[in-house]
Amino acid sequence: MGQYVAPIRDMQFVLHEFLKVEEQLKELPAHAETDADIINAVLEEGAKFTSEVLFPLNHSGDREGCHHDAQAKTVTTPKGYKEAYKQYVEGGWAALACDPEYGGQGLPVVLNNSFYEMLNSSNQAWTMYPGLSHGAYECLKEHGTDEQKATYLPKLVSGEWTGTMCLTEPHCGTDLGLLRTKALPNDDGSWTITGNKIFISAGEHDMSENILHLVLARVPDAPEGSKGISLFLVPKFLPDGNGGIGERNPIFCGAIEEKMGIHGNSTCQMNLDGAKGWIIGQPNKGLNAMFVFMNAARLGVGMQSLGLTEVAYQNALVYAKDRLQMRSLSGVKAADKPADPIIVHPDVRRMLLTAKAFAEGARALTSYVALQIDRELNHPDEEVRKEAADEVALLTPIVKAFITDNGWIATSEAMQVFGGHGYIAEWGMEQYVRDARINMIYEGTNTIQSLDLLGRKILMDNGSKLRKFGEKIRAFVEDNGTDEAMSEFVTPLGDLGEKVTKLTMEIGMKAFQNQDEVGAAAVPYLRVAGHLVFSYFFAQMAKIALEKQDSDDKFYKAKLATARFYFGRLYPETAMLIRQARSGASNLMALDADLF
Repeated sequence: MGQYVAPIRDMQFVLHEFLKVEEQLKELPAHAETDADIINAVLEEGAKFTSEVLFPLNHSGDREGCHHDAQAKTVTTPKGYKEAYKQYVEGGWAALACDPEYGGQGLPVVLNNSFYEMLNSSNQAWTMYPGLSHGAYECLKEHGTDEQKATYLPKLVSGEWTGTMCLTEPHCGTDLGLLRTKALPNDDGSWTITGNKIFISAGEHDMSENILHLVLARVPDAPEGSKGISLFLVPKFLPDGNGGIGERNPIFCGAIEEKMGIHGNSTCQMNLDGAKGWIIGQPNKGLNAMFVFMNAARLGVGMQSLGLTEVAYQNALVYAKDRLQMRSLSGVKAADKPADPIIVHPDVRRMLLTAKAFAEGARALTSYVALQIDRELNHPDEEVRKEAADEVALLTPIVKAFITDNGWIATSEAMQVFGGHGYIAEWGMEQYVRDARINMIYEGTNTIQSLDLLGRKILMDNGSKLRKFGEKIRAFVEDNGTDEAMSEFVTPLGDLGEKVTKLTMEIGMKAFQNQDEVGAAAVPYLRVAGHLVFSYFFAQMAKIALEKQDSDDKFYKAKLATARFYFGRLYPETAMLIRQARSGASNLMALDADLF
């Protein structure tokens, strides 16, 4: 079904020319030896694995789905998934960016990030199994005890064991303060945990020998609300003390959800019937520890939609060059054929360029954030680490929400290129649309991300993080403001930066009178902020392309054309969004609920 070719050339452009990662990594002792040759070699091998092993399983896995045996309480993944995971583990891919202390390869997050784009383009549902394991690894690495790290991290790093996050319950989603799962202490330091969780991705499967569940629960006498949540490590099989697995722990899959998309991933209802677990971190501080996992997952979801945007674009492009329909409005373009290929039509190009621009903007943004994570974790200067951490915090909700919104738009446009064939399963395009829709919902809905960005990340620190990022934008605008060739990019970038500053102040002032103003403005505000970031990165990439557009490499002409399309066709959305954000809460809240 269709095709996928990893966009290595654009990845290399982003890493080597836009971000100059080799220079950046030399400042980080842990990654100082990671050079361009290593990066390129990993990208090339990753491209082979994802296109040859995973992509062929994407359509078949979607059609087959997972199989739940209610009596045995087991889940079987689609044909070929388990074998592909074995190849993934044997290839060392699970260990790519993990600490060598636990068996990892110690490569930078920014490189692992590019590999995960390939994984998600080739097969998002499959990628969710190992993808969640990395979040569990990060959480345990930061908050686990020495014993927990020694017991579990090497298994997660090797890929022998996988991980999940067990948060949601039938009566509560985002509002985790309502959760009811209980944990009672045992004399041996363990806890007995009872409760029910839903929507647990990869909660049960046959791909690894053990699954490590990170479970939120309440201990006795815990405070009400989110301040009374603790985090527990609950293995499917209890460790036997010799590096293997022992007795089965009573945490079982009661059912798997029938879903709109990602059919190849088991979304489970998990029942804990007195399961044995061990607390991670301190009692009643579990949400703080789980945020390590949740933030990793939010960045991962952005990568999922980037992957889908890219693969949907690639297949729509191939179809548009091959499909013959009508003649060009400006005259015959393929005289030797009965009709012109549809790529000659302006609106088909609009749809293709929308997906292309959203993919390239997202690739730049996610790679930038991944590099900041590397700097946050490894830079020897504490001030640099703090600055990088602030940028990651500011940009994480934009990665999650803006990229997944765009992924929904892009996959829909790519499906539209196919016309009626796009609606038919055999072409594979409708799967990308279905799979993309979940990314706007889980790991905190995009509305929650918008509230997090505007309310917590910007207004609660009086705009400090936003101002620091804005200073970088202003410096770029000033440095390039007199360059006539850059004016088409720099002028709208500078204008939007000023408008975001004014809009932020305006919403902040309104919020003093009515907090609903934040909720009313948050969603359009996040999209405006997303466009500000994209505009900044596209302007930088355009500068590089302008300098090299006369070279023999046509890549730079294409990059420049994409940047011009972005500023001409996608950026103008900001005018509407700013008006929406300014319209206030009254037009939303004035109508009584019983009048809806």
